[in-house]
Amino acid sequence: MVEWWTKASHGHAFIEPWYRRIDANHHRYTAIFGPAGNASDVFYKINNYRQSTQQYRIHRRTKHSLHRVLVMADNQNGPSNFRRVLARVRKFYGSNIPDTILHVGDSVQTARKLNDWQKQLFSPMEDFGGLQHNVPTIFVPGNHDHDKSRKPNNNNLYTDMYHRLLESEDLGKSSVVDGEYHRFYHSVSVGTARIIVLDAECPSTEQSEFLESELQSAAFQDAEFKIVAIHIPPYIEFWDPFTWNDKGEKHWGEHIRIEYDPLFRKHGVDLVISGHQHNYQRSTIHRGPGYGKNDTITYAIVGGAGGSLDLRRVENYHMYNVTYLDHHFVSLDIEDKRLHWVAHNIAGQTVDEFVLQH
Repeated sequence: MVEWWTKASHGHAFIEPWYRRIDANHHRYTAIFGPAGNASDVFYKINNYRQSTQQYRIHRRTKHSLHRVLVMADNQNGPSNFRRVLARVRKFYGSNIPDTILHVGDSVQTARKLNDWQKQLFSPMEDFGGLQHNVPTIFVPGNHDHDKSRKPNNNNLYTDMYHRLLESEDLGKSSVVDGEYHRFYHSVSVGTARIIVLDAECPSTEQSEFLESELQSAAFQDAEFKIVAIHIPPYIEFWDPFTWNDKGEKHWGEHIRIEYDPLFRKHGVDLVISGHQHNYQRSTIHRGPGYGKNDTITYAIVGGAGGSLDLRRVENYHMYNVTYLDHHFVSLDIEDKRLHWVAHNIAGQTVDEFVLQH
Protein backbone atom coordinates (compact mmCIF):
# COMPACT_ATOMS: atom_id res chain seq x y z
CA MET A 1 0.00 0.00 0.00
CA VAL A 2 1.01 3.61 -0.50
CA GLU A 3 0.34 5.64 2.63
CA TRP A 4 0.34 9.38 1.98
CA TRP A 5 -0.63 12.62 3.71
CA THR A 6 -0.08 16.37 3.91
CA LYS A 7 0.17 18.60 6.94
CA ALA A 8 -3.37 19.81 6.32
CA SER A 9 -4.95 16.42 5.70
CA HIS A 10 -7.14 14.74 8.28
CA GLY A 11 -5.39 11.43 8.78
CA HIS A 12 -3.46 9.35 6.29
CA ALA A 13 -4.81 7.92 3.05
CA PHE A 14 -4.00 4.43 1.81
CA ILE A 15 -3.87 3.61 -1.89
CA GLU A 16 -3.89 0.06 -3.17
CA PRO A 17 -1.56 -0.17 -6.18
CA TRP A 18 -2.08 -1.92 -9.48
CA TYR A 19 -0.02 -5.07 -9.68
CA ARG A 20 1.89 -6.80 -12.44
CA ARG A 21 4.04 -9.89 -11.97
CA ILE A 22 7.31 -9.63 -13.88
CA ASP A 23 8.80 -12.98 -12.91
CA ALA A 24 9.08 -15.21 -9.85
CA ASN A 25 11.25 -12.68 -8.02
CA HIS A 26 10.15 -9.32 -9.39
CA HIS A 27 6.81 -7.58 -9.08
CA ARG A 28 5.72 -4.14 -10.19
CA TYR A 29 3.26 -2.01 -8.28
CA THR A 30 1.91 1.27 -9.65
CA ALA A 31 -0.07 3.75 -7.56
CA ILE A 32 -1.49 7.20 -8.19
CA PHE A 33 -2.26 9.37 -5.19
CA GLY A 34 -3.72 12.85 -4.82
CA PRO A 35 -5.01 15.43 -5.35
CA ALA A 36 -2.87 17.21 -2.79
CA GLY A 37 -4.41 20.66 -3.25
CA ASN A 38 -2.04 23.51 -2.47
CA ALA A 39 0.04 21.57 0.03
CA SER A 40 3.71 22.56 -0.06
CA ASP A 41 4.80 19.12 1.12
CA VAL A 42 3.46 15.65 0.40
CA PHE A 43 4.66 12.79 2.58
CA TYR A 44 4.46 9.10 1.75
CA LYS A 45 5.78 5.66 2.55
CA ILE A 46 5.17 2.13 1.33
CA ASN A 47 3.87 -0.46 3.77
CA ASN A 48 2.19 -3.80 3.99
CA TYR A 49 0.66 -3.19 7.45
CA ARG A 50 3.51 -5.11 9.10
CA GLN A 51 6.50 -3.05 8.05
CA SER A 52 7.12 0.04 5.97
CA THR A 53 9.77 2.09 4.27
CA GLN A 54 11.02 5.30 5.82
CA GLN A 55 8.99 8.45 5.32
CA TYR A 56 9.70 10.39 2.12
CA ARG A 57 8.83 13.99 1.32
CA ILE A 58 8.02 15.63 -2.01
CA HIS A 59 8.34 19.40 -1.80
CA ARG A 60 5.98 21.35 -4.06
CA ARG A 61 6.81 24.96 -4.87
CA THR A 62 4.39 27.67 -5.87
CA LYS A 63 4.13 28.49 -9.56
CA HIS A 64 6.24 31.66 -9.66
CA SER A 65 8.90 30.60 -7.15
CA LEU A 66 12.27 29.07 -8.04
CA HIS A 67 12.02 25.54 -9.47
CA ARG A 68 15.30 23.63 -9.74
CA VAL A 69 15.37 20.91 -12.40
CA LEU A 70 18.16 18.34 -12.79
CA VAL A 71 18.50 17.48 -16.50
CA MET A 72 20.38 14.39 -17.68
CA ALA A 73 20.27 11.57 -20.23
CA ASP A 74 22.03 8.49 -21.59
CA ASN A 75 23.54 6.91 -18.51
CA GLN A 76 22.91 3.49 -20.06
CA ASN A 77 25.68 0.89 -19.97
CA GLY A 78 27.96 3.27 -18.07
CA PRO A 79 27.23 2.84 -14.35
CA SER A 80 30.72 3.85 -13.21
CA ASN A 81 30.55 7.10 -15.16
CA PHE A 82 26.97 7.63 -14.02
CA ARG A 83 28.13 7.35 -10.42
CA ARG A 84 30.74 10.03 -11.08
CA VAL A 85 28.05 12.29 -12.54
CA LEU A 86 25.75 11.64 -9.57
CA ALA A 87 28.58 12.35 -7.13
CA ARG A 88 28.98 15.76 -8.72
CA VAL A 89 25.19 16.26 -8.73
CA ARG A 90 25.07 15.59 -5.00
CA LYS A 91 27.96 17.96 -4.33
CA PHE A 92 26.37 20.67 -6.48
CA TYR A 93 22.91 20.55 -4.89
CA GLY A 94 23.96 19.63 -1.37
CA SER A 95 21.00 19.55 1.00
CA ASN A 96 18.94 21.68 -1.42
CA ILE A 97 17.92 18.79 -3.65
CA PRO A 98 16.35 19.56 -7.05
CA ASP A 99 12.59 19.88 -7.26
CA THR A 100 12.29 17.79 -10.43
CA ILE A 101 14.42 15.40 -12.47
CA LEU A 102 14.07 15.57 -16.25
CA HIS A 103 15.60 12.36 -17.62
CA VAL A 104 15.76 12.62 -21.40
CA GLY A 105 16.07 8.90 -22.11
CA ASP A 106 18.28 5.82 -22.36
CA SER A 107 18.43 5.05 -18.65
CA VAL A 108 19.36 1.42 -19.42
CA GLN A 109 20.98 -0.48 -22.25
CA THR A 110 18.37 -3.21 -22.65
CA ALA A 111 14.86 -2.67 -21.32
CA ARG A 112 14.10 -6.39 -21.10
CA LYS A 113 17.06 -7.11 -18.80
CA LEU A 114 16.19 -6.63 -15.16
CA ASN A 115 19.88 -6.57 -14.30
CA ASP A 116 20.36 -3.46 -16.43
CA TRP A 117 17.67 -1.58 -14.54
CA GLN A 118 19.26 -2.50 -11.23
CA LYS A 119 22.93 -1.88 -12.06
CA GLN A 120 22.62 1.01 -14.47
CA LEU A 121 19.84 3.05 -12.87
CA PHE A 122 18.40 2.01 -9.52
CA SER A 123 21.60 1.15 -7.60
CA PRO A 124 23.56 4.27 -8.62
CA MET A 125 20.61 6.52 -7.79
CA GLU A 126 20.14 4.79 -4.44
CA ASP A 127 23.83 4.99 -3.54
CA PHE A 128 24.03 8.73 -4.20
CA GLY A 129 21.23 10.04 -2.07
CA GLY A 130 18.20 8.20 -3.45
CA LEU A 131 16.87 11.26 -5.24
CA GLN A 132 14.21 9.14 -6.92
CA HIS A 133 12.36 8.80 -3.61
CA ASN A 134 11.94 12.51 -2.95
CA VAL A 135 12.16 14.12 -6.39
CA PRO A 136 9.49 13.59 -9.07
CA THR A 137 10.95 12.41 -12.37
CA ILE A 138 9.75 13.44 -15.81
CA PHE A 139 10.83 10.50 -17.94
CA VAL A 140 11.39 10.81 -21.68
CA PRO A 141 11.65 7.39 -23.36
CA GLY A 142 14.86 6.61 -25.19
CA ASN A 143 15.44 3.98 -27.86
CA HIS A 144 17.04 1.68 -25.26
CA ASP A 145 14.30 2.12 -22.65
CA HIS A 146 11.49 0.23 -24.32
CA ASP A 147 10.89 -2.26 -27.07
CA LYS A 148 9.02 -0.50 -29.84
CA SER A 149 7.80 -3.75 -31.39
CA ARG A 150 4.05 -4.22 -31.56
CA LYS A 151 4.16 -7.67 -30.01
CA PRO A 152 1.70 -8.17 -27.18
CA ASN A 153 3.31 -8.50 -23.75
CA ASN A 154 6.75 -7.53 -25.02
CA ASN A 155 8.28 -7.42 -21.56
CA ASN A 156 8.90 -3.73 -21.09
CA LEU A 157 9.25 -4.41 -17.43
CA TYR A 158 9.16 -0.93 -15.95
CA THR A 159 8.30 1.56 -18.67
CA ASP A 160 5.08 -0.16 -19.69
CA MET A 161 3.32 1.69 -16.89
CA TYR A 162 3.15 4.61 -19.31
CA HIS A 163 0.82 2.79 -21.68
CA ARG A 164 -2.38 4.85 -21.80
CA LEU A 165 -0.85 7.17 -19.24
CA LEU A 166 -2.85 7.56 -16.04
CA GLU A 167 -5.82 5.51 -17.22
CA SER A 168 -5.98 3.36 -14.15
CA GLU A 169 -7.86 0.45 -15.67
CA ASP A 170 -4.90 -0.20 -18.00
CA LEU A 171 -2.08 0.00 -15.47
CA GLY A 172 -2.12 -3.73 -14.79
CA LYS A 173 -1.98 -4.67 -18.45
CA SER A 174 0.99 -5.25 -20.72
CA SER A 175 2.43 -2.31 -22.59
CA VAL A 176 1.28 -3.29 -26.06
CA VAL A 177 -2.35 -4.23 -26.57
CA ASP A 178 -3.84 -5.22 -29.93
CA GLY A 179 -0.79 -3.97 -31.81
CA GLU A 180 -0.90 -0.46 -30.36
CA TYR A 181 2.27 1.41 -29.47
CA HIS A 182 3.04 2.71 -26.02
CA ARG A 183 1.64 6.07 -25.08
CA PHE A 184 4.57 7.94 -23.57
CA TYR A 185 3.67 11.38 -24.85
CA HIS A 186 2.24 13.79 -22.32
CA SER A 187 2.75 17.29 -20.94
CA VAL A 188 3.41 18.73 -17.51
CA SER A 189 3.90 22.13 -15.90
CA VAL A 190 7.00 22.96 -13.87
CA GLY A 191 6.68 26.40 -12.36
CA THR A 192 6.03 28.85 -15.19
CA ALA A 193 7.26 26.37 -17.83
CA ARG A 194 5.18 23.85 -19.76
CA ILE A 195 7.02 20.74 -20.94
CA ILE A 196 5.78 18.49 -23.74
CA VAL A 197 7.25 14.98 -23.64
CA LEU A 198 7.37 13.08 -26.94
CA ASP A 199 8.33 9.52 -27.87
CA ALA A 200 10.91 9.64 -30.66
CA GLU A 201 10.81 5.90 -31.21
CA CYS A 202 7.11 5.43 -31.82
CA PRO A 203 5.75 8.14 -34.13
CA SER A 204 2.04 7.80 -34.68
CA THR A 205 -0.96 9.73 -35.91
CA GLU A 206 -2.12 9.95 -32.31
CA GLN A 207 1.15 11.51 -31.15
CA SER A 208 1.14 14.01 -34.02
CA GLU A 209 -2.42 15.02 -33.19
CA PHE A 210 -1.52 15.35 -29.53
CA LEU A 211 1.50 17.50 -30.36
CA GLU A 212 -0.44 19.93 -32.56
CA SER A 213 -3.23 20.18 -30.02
CA GLU A 214 -0.89 20.69 -27.09
CA LEU A 215 1.24 23.30 -28.89
CA GLN A 216 -1.90 25.36 -29.48
CA SER A 217 -3.39 24.78 -26.02
CA ALA A 218 -3.85 27.59 -23.53
CA ALA A 219 -1.66 25.75 -20.99
CA PHE A 220 1.25 25.76 -23.45
CA GLN A 221 0.75 29.14 -25.08
CA ASP A 222 0.21 30.90 -21.76
CA ALA A 223 3.33 29.36 -20.21
CA GLU A 224 6.27 31.70 -19.71
CA PHE A 225 8.66 29.09 -21.12
CA LYS A 226 7.65 26.54 -23.75
CA ILE A 227 9.80 23.40 -23.70
CA VAL A 228 9.79 20.15 -25.69
CA ALA A 229 11.68 17.09 -24.43
CA ILE A 230 12.35 14.31 -26.95
CA HIS A 231 15.14 11.75 -26.81
CA ILE A 232 16.40 11.90 -30.41
CA PRO A 233 17.43 15.44 -31.43
CA PRO A 234 16.19 16.97 -34.67
CA TYR A 235 19.81 17.80 -35.55
CA ILE A 236 22.50 15.18 -34.77
CA GLU A 237 26.14 15.93 -35.58
CA PHE A 238 28.13 13.22 -33.77
CA TRP A 239 27.68 9.45 -34.16
CA ASP A 240 29.50 6.32 -35.26
CA PRO A 241 30.10 6.86 -39.01
CA PHE A 242 29.48 3.21 -39.94
CA THR A 243 26.12 2.88 -38.21
CA TRP A 244 25.20 6.40 -39.30
CA ASN A 245 25.82 5.88 -43.01
CA ASP A 246 25.88 2.13 -43.69
CA LYS A 247 23.27 0.94 -41.21
CA GLY A 248 20.88 3.80 -41.79
CA GLU A 249 20.80 5.28 -38.29
CA LYS A 250 20.96 8.75 -39.83
CA HIS A 251 17.28 8.27 -40.69
CA TRP A 252 16.10 7.59 -37.14
CA GLY A 253 15.31 11.21 -36.38
CA GLU A 254 14.14 12.39 -39.77
CA HIS A 255 10.47 12.56 -38.78
CA ILE A 256 11.42 14.81 -35.85
CA ARG A 257 13.28 17.20 -38.09
CA ILE A 258 10.80 17.10 -40.98
CA GLU A 259 7.43 16.88 -39.17
CA TYR A 260 7.88 18.07 -35.59
CA ASP A 261 10.55 20.77 -35.81
CA PRO A 262 8.55 23.10 -38.10
CA LEU A 263 5.72 22.87 -35.57
CA PHE A 264 8.09 23.78 -32.75
CA ARG A 265 9.08 26.94 -34.59
CA LYS A 266 5.56 27.77 -35.72
CA HIS A 267 4.17 27.68 -32.19
CA GLY A 268 6.97 29.51 -30.40
CA VAL A 269 8.85 26.73 -28.59
CA ASP A 270 11.70 28.25 -26.57
CA LEU A 271 13.79 25.16 -25.86
CA VAL A 272 14.09 21.62 -27.27
CA ILE A 273 15.96 19.23 -24.95
CA SER A 274 17.26 15.88 -26.25
CA GLY A 275 19.72 13.12 -25.46
CA HIS A 276 20.73 10.18 -27.69
CA GLN A 277 23.99 11.77 -28.88
CA HIS A 278 26.50 11.09 -26.11
CA ASN A 279 27.99 14.54 -25.61
CA TYR A 280 26.79 18.10 -25.11
CA GLN A 281 25.69 20.60 -27.74
CA ARG A 282 23.67 23.79 -27.52
CA SER A 283 22.48 26.14 -30.22
CA THR A 284 20.76 29.44 -30.68
CA ILE A 285 22.30 30.22 -34.08
CA HIS A 286 20.28 29.00 -37.05
CA ARG A 287 21.68 29.19 -40.54
CA GLY A 288 19.86 26.21 -41.98
CA PRO A 289 17.04 26.30 -44.53
CA GLY A 290 13.57 27.22 -43.35
CA TYR A 291 14.59 29.45 -40.48
CA GLY A 292 13.31 32.99 -40.21
CA LYS A 293 15.43 35.74 -38.74
CA ASN A 294 13.13 35.95 -35.74
CA ASP A 295 13.46 32.28 -34.77
CA THR A 296 14.74 32.14 -31.22
CA ILE A 297 14.40 28.43 -30.47
CA THR A 298 17.28 26.87 -28.52
CA TYR A 299 18.32 23.23 -29.07
CA ALA A 300 20.22 21.38 -26.36
CA ILE A 301 21.66 17.85 -26.38
CA VAL A 302 22.48 16.51 -22.91
CA GLY A 303 23.47 12.89 -23.57
CA GLY A 304 26.39 12.74 -21.17
CA ALA A 305 25.21 11.01 -17.98
CA GLY A 306 27.43 7.94 -18.35
CA GLY A 307 27.28 6.13 -21.69
CA SER A 308 30.36 5.88 -23.92
CA LEU A 309 30.93 9.19 -25.68
CA ASP A 310 30.25 10.09 -29.31
CA LEU A 311 33.40 11.78 -30.57
CA ARG A 312 33.20 11.51 -34.37
CA ARG A 313 31.40 14.11 -36.44
CA VAL A 314 28.97 12.83 -39.09
CA GLU A 315 27.07 16.05 -39.93
CA ASN A 316 27.53 19.80 -39.56
CA TYR A 317 24.41 21.95 -39.48
CA HIS A 318 26.40 25.10 -38.66
CA MET A 319 24.06 25.89 -35.81
CA TYR A 320 25.60 24.82 -32.50
CA ASN A 321 27.26 27.49 -30.38
CA VAL A 322 28.78 25.06 -27.90
CA THR A 323 30.09 21.49 -28.23
CA TYR A 324 31.52 19.62 -25.24
CA LEU A 325 32.67 16.03 -25.66
CA ASP A 326 32.58 14.66 -22.12
CA HIS A 327 30.19 13.56 -19.37
CA HIS A 328 28.00 16.19 -17.75
CA PHE A 329 24.64 17.16 -16.26
CA VAL A 330 22.55 20.35 -16.41
CA SER A 331 21.03 22.42 -13.64
CA LEU A 332 17.96 24.22 -14.98
CA ASP A 333 16.43 26.90 -12.77
CA ILE A 334 13.01 28.29 -13.67
CA GLU A 335 11.77 31.28 -11.73
CA ASP A 336 8.86 33.40 -12.94
CA LYS A 337 10.11 35.08 -16.14
CA ARG A 338 13.70 33.81 -15.93
CA LEU A 339 15.17 30.50 -17.12
CA HIS A 340 18.81 29.81 -16.15
CA TRP A 341 20.61 26.85 -17.76
CA VAL A 342 24.06 25.68 -16.61
CA ALA A 343 25.90 22.59 -17.90
CA HIS A 344 28.42 21.10 -15.43
CA ASN A 345 31.12 18.50 -16.00
CA ILE A 346 32.21 15.88 -13.49
CA ALA A 347 35.12 18.06 -12.37
CA GLY A 348 32.67 20.71 -11.19
CA GLN A 349 33.40 23.14 -13.99
CA THR A 350 30.77 25.09 -15.93
CA VAL A 351 30.95 24.10 -19.61
CA ASP A 352 28.01 26.20 -20.84
CA GLU A 353 25.51 28.68 -19.48
CA PHE A 354 22.69 30.79 -20.83
CA VAL A 355 19.67 32.73 -19.57
CA LEU A 356 16.29 33.25 -21.18
CA GLN A 357 14.65 36.35 -19.75
CA HIS A 358 11.09 37.33 -20.70
